[in-house]
Amino acid sequence: MAAAAAALPRFSDGDIDRDPGAAAQELTTALEKNPDDAEYYCQRAYAHILLQNYADAVADAKKSLELNPKNAVALLRKGLGDYHIKNYASALESFREGQRLDNVDDSFTIWIKRCEETLNASQTEVQQPLPPKIKYDWYQTESQVIVTIMVKNAQKDDISVHFSEKEMNASVRLPSGEDYNLKLVLLHSIVPEQSTFKVLSTKVEIKMKKPEAVRWEKLEGQGDSPKLKQFTPDSQHLYPSSSHYTRNWDKLVVEIKEEEKNEKLEGDAALNKLFQQIYSDGTDEVKRAMNKSFMESGGTVLSTNWSDVGKRKVEVNPPDDMEWKKF
Repeated sequence: MAAAAAALPRFSDGDIDRDPGAAAQELTTALEKNPDDAEYYCQRAYAHILLQNYADAVADAKKSLELNPKNAVALLRKGLGDYHIKNYASALESFREGQRLDNVDDSFTIWIKRCEETLNASQTEVQQPLPPKIKYDWYQTESQVIVTIMVKNAQKDDISVHFSEKEMNASVRLPSGEDYNLKLVLLHSIVPEQSTFKVLSTKVEIKMKKPEAVRWEKLEGQGDSPKLKQFTPDSQHLYPSSSHYTRNWDKLVVEIKEEEKNEKLEGDAALNKLFQQIYSDGTDEVKRAMNKSFMESGGTVLSTNWSDVGKRKVEVNPPDDMEWKKF
């Protein structure tokens, strides 16, 4: 039996380099005759690495190490196989163990550095992603507090809203697949049974029913019971938000319109404003006449008489001191 074992072929790395496929086949035949030869497993692992059969290389290197745990070459080949199938932590462990057995071979140092760099890069990439930046706002009416979550194209089946007396919890599955969660500890109590939510194309609107007509100074509280303030008509269109102030928007619109009405203009600006006023206050026929005459005359005629311009083409009529040119 010893003579038969001695007759079995031995392969150098050079032999395997020249034809790794043939070497792998011959080593398989040799292992069938001598299945406990650690060196054959180690050599076949090298052939598998050259053939890019990395999982098989790891299996053969492990078998070699079971038979000879102090084999530094088998540890190197196991590490190479693990590295190429992206088992970087296992590869690093094999390389470090091999370096302890053989601190002369620079291959261990090189591959340890590669593993450490790859693992560090992977940990950076796998960092917990930042939560999606979704804004929300709120306002109130006499009977409700309305929270709007600014998310587009959300599906109703992907939204869950739970109400309790002084809390609101909303969970939204975003179109990107991420989850957005909003938990609010409310300043005052609500009526959960009469609170609802609605999904729109540009937002999710959550309506919380007030038990009584009180004005909320802010949306959230700290579990305390602040003094209640009756809701007054003047505050009906005040829209508190994350800003540090509130505006009466209805009053602001009236003020802007009044300023525009009283604004004193001169020259072309005054004339343009007059035309705008005529167009704004005019009938449909007046508007059609102004549009037709202006377009057909190249901006040189502006008529409000539809019975005239409606039945003819309005010719170009520049001022006396100007000449019309086509470009």
